[in-house]
Amino acid sequence: MDGLGDLLRGIRADGALFDRRVLPPKASAEVTSGAPLTLYTVVRGSGRLVPDGGPALPLRPGDTALVRGCAPVTFVADAHPDGDESPERDAEAAVELLSGAYRAHADIGRRLPAALPQALLVPDDEGCDAVLGFVSAEVAADKPGQQFVLDRLLDWMLVCTLRAWFDRPEAHPPAWYLALADPVVGTALRAVHDAPARPWTIAALAAEAGVSRTSLAERFTSRVGKPPLTYLTEWRMALAADLLTEPDATVAAVARRVGYADPFAFSTAFKRVRGLSPTAYRSTHAA
Repeated sequence: MDGLGDLLRGIRADGALFDRRVLPPKASAEVTSGAPLTLYTVVRGSGRLVPDGGPALPLRPGDTALVRGCAPVTFVADAHPDGDESPERDAEAAVELLSGAYRAHADIGRRLPAALPQALLVPDDEGCDAVLGFVSAEVAADKPGQQFVLDRLLDWMLVCTLRAWFDRPEAHPPAWYLALADPVVGTALRAVHDAPARPWTIAALAAEAGVSRTSLAERFTSRVGKPPLTYLTEWRMALAADLLTEPDATVAAVARRVGYADPFAFSTAFKRVRGLSPTAYRSTHAA
């Protein structure tokens, strides 16, 4: 699986929150979704999105901003470019802003937000403005199955935005994401990501990559910043954290899915990496 695919694994909008605002020039509005991850895009007009405590993000038609967290966000519409502030011109120069939000952490997991800045901007020429017409029309309508359609459109927008973002020089993806391009380390990483429950050892991963154990250990640590088996444990615990949010998942079942036959050994590893026992983690998430 590719690096972006790994970050997006398990992400699926469910009851996505969409909002459509039409503002006259120079008007402002709080457009906070109160959700852990929100995309904002301008369909027509231009303005500035101002995250709480962060720099303003200028938005032109088709630009998309992605904001993490539930802090307040304000949008300020730009003045009419020709300076005419008559009511008739205000109507013509109205700014249309769309937002789509993942309403729960369970919809996006924990790995993706950790790989993103607090706020990012993808210009129209690198995003997926072809989606905007569908989203704008669907939000304004009231049709059967609308929520299902909006959920899938939000997923589509997220993938397009992140694909463009990670290609930009200012993006700082995780070390493992960049290491996937290395022919040796990438092979070992993909093996771990694709089959986390396998009883991996340094020898098994080195054989998968076609190098010696020493060579793999040194190269992996250099590229990823930690030894292979340390990374394996942390990856398993990241997957387990997401699995534990599923309503019917038991600790024993989650342990098996991430490579632990013994639930007690899994609980010990999870607490060491995450700071909470699996049961406490699930209770905290539910709360």
